[in-house]
Amino acid sequence: MSENGKCFEEELLTKTTEDQKETEDAIAKIYDDILESGNLPHLMKIKHARFLQAGLSQLPPMFKALDASQPWILYWCLNSLNLLGIDPPQDVKKQIVSKVLALQHKDGGIGGGLGQFGHIASTYAGILALAIAGDGESFNRLDRKKMYEWLMSLKQKDGSFVMHVGGEKDTRAVYCSLVVASLLDIISEELVEGTAEWLAQCQTFEGGFGGAPFDEAHGGYTFCAAAALLILGKEVLLKHINLEKLIQWTVTKQLSLEGGFSGRSNKLVDGCYSFWVGGLIPMFDILVGSEVASRAALQNYILSCCQHEQMGGLRDKPGKNPDFYHSNYVLLGLSVVQNKFAIDQDQLERNEKINSLDSLAYSISSTPIDPSVVKAEKEDIIKTINPIFGLPEGVAEHFKAHYVSQKE
Repeated sequence: MSENGKCFEEELLTKTTEDQKETEDAIAKIYDDILESGNLPHLMKIKHARFLQAGLSQLPPMFKALDASQPWILYWCLNSLNLLGIDPPQDVKKQIVSKVLALQHKDGGIGGGLGQFGHIASTYAGILALAIAGDGESFNRLDRKKMYEWLMSLKQKDGSFVMHVGGEKDTRAVYCSLVVASLLDIISEELVEGTAEWLAQCQTFEGGFGGAPFDEAHGGYTFCAAAALLILGKEVLLKHINLEKLIQWTVTKQLSLEGGFSGRSNKLVDGCYSFWVGGLIPMFDILVGSEVASRAALQNYILSCCQHEQMGGLRDKPGKNPDFYHSNYVLLGLSVVQNKFAIDQDQLERNEKINSLDSLAYSISSTPIDPSVVKAEKEDIIKTINPIFGLPEGVAEHFKAHYVSQKE
């Protein structure tokens, strides 16, 4: 575009626009090659499984930088393998359970590594890993009384939560705290008093949610806020957010050429937002029923641009290396693409008789997506999920039921 001999594109060139153009060009070439060959890539399950299994073995010295993220690595790899339909050997699962339980801090919560104090992010990841790998005996080795006391110590007067004692407060802390409390069946009116009202303050003029009031809208914080509110019930969510603006924001985060999502305005596409933003799609399925984003475009991005053909594993975008984090959230996004979500009313009624506070989170059903929306080939299909918890369907429900049964 030019006027009076000036090229506006060159005049307005910035690092952001340069990166965007470079990314678009790389992805456009991939799509052009696919169109020319007529073959959309399939999910390389065997290669991805091999990559992920390495995360559950002895890691090389370079991973010492992630010493405080040990529960996360366990969750990312376990969850991803489970989605692919692979159950690690029993001895590996026993080692994982022992590791998670050993990270419990005497004052409550789970630390990121041995001897580290409780942190709600590592507690969240550790509980999810335990839910996948553990059994009733190991579930009982969690100190739920101490966990509740610790969660209450993270709770702030305004309804928010901090990440650790003396730490920062944001919507991540709220989501992780509510997930942990819900799964362990220790969620209470006392624990969540004022929380929905605080989360409502975090929705921005764009429609997404920031980490705290007046922060910029961000994909990860938006998912955390919306999922936390949905744990508290559909009516609570609809009362405290502007749903129309949230939908509008989500739509704008799906990039037209790439098909994947970015996490913020004027940012690049990133595979992890296949779930951190794409994970809102199941919520919209439940709340409005209609399609609000392109599942087909997201599947194209995941299969064409997020797989690493040589190493296995999934990645942010072309040119990046795969990692355990992106592998997990890209696969969760692929499961979102492949399924349509709804509330199972019969299950909801049964759950409400047990505990009405978080009953909706355990009453979500899914059915394979209609091929007219997006065609999921047999070799690309993975397990469906509970989108609130980011766990394969049935895992959260089984974990919660263990503690509920102890009250009966």
